[in-house]
Amino acid sequence: MDLELAGKTAIVTGGSRGIGKAIARELAREGVRVAIVARDAAALDTAAADIKAETRSEVVPIAADTGSDSEVQAMVARAVEALGGVDILVNAAAQPGGQAPPPKLAEIDDAIAWPDLNVKVLGYLRCIREVAPHMAARGGGRIVNIAGLATKSTGSTVGSIRNVAVAALTKNVADELAAQHITAVVVHPATTRTERTPAVIDAMAKRRGVPAQEIEAQMNSSNLLGRLVDAKEVAYVVAFLCSPKAVSINGDAVVVGGGIRGAIHY
Repeated sequence: MDLELAGKTAIVTGGSRGIGKAIARELAREGVRVAIVARDAAALDTAAADIKAETRSEVVPIAADTGSDSEVQAMVARAVEALGGVDILVNAAAQPGGQAPPPKLAEIDDAIAWPDLNVKVLGYLRCIREVAPHMAARGGGRIVNIAGLATKSTGSTVGSIRNVAVAALTKNVADELAAQHITAVVVHPATTRTERTPAVIDAMAKRRGVPAQEIEAQMNSSNLLGRLVDAKEVAYVVAFLCSPKAVSINGDAVVVGGGIRGAIHY
């Protein structure tokens, strides 16, 4: 299937590693010219070089903190200058999770909650706000926001709040920008295998005093596939959602979790 993405331009936040990097790579494979955004300039340069070597597509690394209004404004201006415009925005930047158990209610203070909400909720909003006029000038665009399945379950108070907020942001944006032919979709991955997964498994094993193999087996049994979904498998879905072929999916949520046992999503 031709996804009709060749020659398009995209900004992917959180693009230096993990799901964001996998998405940038897949878009580049489809012929998209991509600006990848993250805070760590060295990691960005490495990711850009990796993706260019694999895809031969143009990849522009832009170091920026999406938790800052001014840095997002400068980032979008630089991306537009480098790429000539923006057709696609993928918001995937987020505070790292999974390194420790989620904090209980009494442990949640501004220092814990604010970085998560500032980067993943307001950061997404900032990026959408800045790219929307550029998309409108090109006749439309596609926004994909990466959230997570904490939207649909308890267990992490801050995780649920930030992901539910991203879902709400996505639907509001889809409704408001529809007249400008700008569509928006939210994607909910479950726990996903990335380059960080081995370190996360080791940390959990040490914390619980069990072998790493036991932790991995528990993680693999969390869905109907019997293994973790890989970041590249999330990227395949996102690439399709960025395509004109997926224009009928708008304001909606797409779950990419391998099939969560017992859950009914409607």
